[in-house]
Amino acid sequence: MKISFDLDETLFVNPAEVPAEPDLKFPYNKIYKDKLRKGAVELLTEINKSGWELWIYTTSNRSEGYIRRLFRHYGISIDSVVNAPRHEAEVVRGRADFPSKCPAAYHIDLHVDDEKSVYENGIANGFRVYRITNDDTDWVENIRKELERIKRNKGDCALKS
Repeated sequence: MKISFDLDETLFVNPAEVPAEPDLKFPYNKIYKDKLRKGAVELLTEINKSGWELWIYTTSNRSEGYIRRLFRHYGISIDSVVNAPRHEAEVVRGRADFPSKCPAAYHIDLHVDDEKSVYENGIANGFRVYRITNDDTDWVENIRKELERIKRNKGDCALKS
């Protein structure tokens, strides 16, 4: 099973607005300026250990290599990255008025995003989206519960802690 996360305002946050993980150690903190939302390292590590595939699905143009290396410095393995160029090439393919993200095209079971429009597209197009907000202090536990619910519905065992 697959879970994907958006980057900007979802996993990557402004620490003046949302609690963030500690910075990477020097010199990596100079290379990777993006700040991870507090709780992300714990949850993503747990997902890595659970057997779920961990994907990044972002509308940013950050390279797959940059994204994979950044998370590797936190001990997190990313199974696949869908960035703006990949989404455009594989999903949109030049069609006008196509959603900014389409997790169903990649058979993703749950997508986590901050954008209301992505959440609304999920409802309209039949894919699951957990919408995270800046004041969602229980986001890690809420996602765990949603993953457990999806696993129960698919007949799998519970998410490992």
